[in-house]
Amino acid sequence: MHAWEAIQKSLDYIEDHIAEDIKIEILAETAALSLFYYQRLFSRLVKKPVREYIKLRRMALVLEGLQNKNNRILDIALEYGFGSHETFTRAFKEVYGMTPEKYRENPVSLNQFDKPDLMLGYTLIDEGVPLISDGLVLEINRRLLQEPIRFMGLIGYVPIAGQLPVGESTGVDIPGEVWSRFHQEKDRIARIPNGREVGVAYMGDALDGCFTYFAGAEVLPGITDVYFKTWQLPAREYIVCGFEAENFQELVTVALNKAIKYSGLWIEKHNLVMDMFAPELYYGSTAETTYMELLIPFMNKQ
Repeated sequence: MHAWEAIQKSLDYIEDHIAEDIKIEILAETAALSLFYYQRLFSRLVKKPVREYIKLRRMALVLEGLQNKNNRILDIALEYGFGSHETFTRAFKEVYGMTPEKYRENPVSLNQFDKPDLMLGYTLIDEGVPLISDGLVLEINRRLLQEPIRFMGLIGYVPIAGQLPVGESTGVDIPGEVWSRFHQEKDRIARIPNGREVGVAYMGDALDGCFTYFAGAEVLPGITDVYFKTWQLPAREYIVCGFEAENFQELVTVALNKAIKYSGLWIEKHNLVMDMFAPELYYGSTAETTYMELLIPFMNKQ
């Protein structure tokens, strides 16, 4: 068994017993490692100590329960292994910068610490060969875009420190908030029927330490609107990382984060470098779609 496989077994165990009192000794036994080496290897591969990781995964899973105001906060705390309302509140505020009560009153988009899929760091697929791993189906190809694609939508300015690395940061998910605003307003856009939607991070006119995030719908060339911003996907060659998940929510959170990480690894292993931006291209109705693509402009390493 590879070292990453041993740690992945314990990650699976944690997920299956997340509401229980999880003993690190049991996790080490699950991984067939000594307690000392297990904790050392876990921190190296997951980038978090075991106890911190368990807390972050519990925090990720409680959010849905908090959105239902029929659930008492104390009951949610006890369900996910917190001994008291006070312990839960302290942990929630430490992770997300607000109390559970404040989040319930104003349920903003929050970044969540994903369960890692360690296999993705040790498996390199060829172009056109699907990779299936832990609910994710992913495929990488090259595509030449002959004509630019124009989009119209909304932007937000995002502090870099609060969003990276993807799938590992916590706090307010500002790109998610941009998407929420966009979905509320997009019916006002003269979009192409059945056209695509895009989310893309780029510098734009953002201040130092921030980037610009744009969420928009596909429109015909020449369409303008003083209220909405426009962004154009340039005509050029891209590495396309297409992937699908079981449902839309999984697609735009865990699956997207995994695809971003894996495509970055794939680019590096093929002696390429990413150039500028990597738009997320959504097909069909975003409330129902389970497939999307990352389009990665690239250059050969010098």
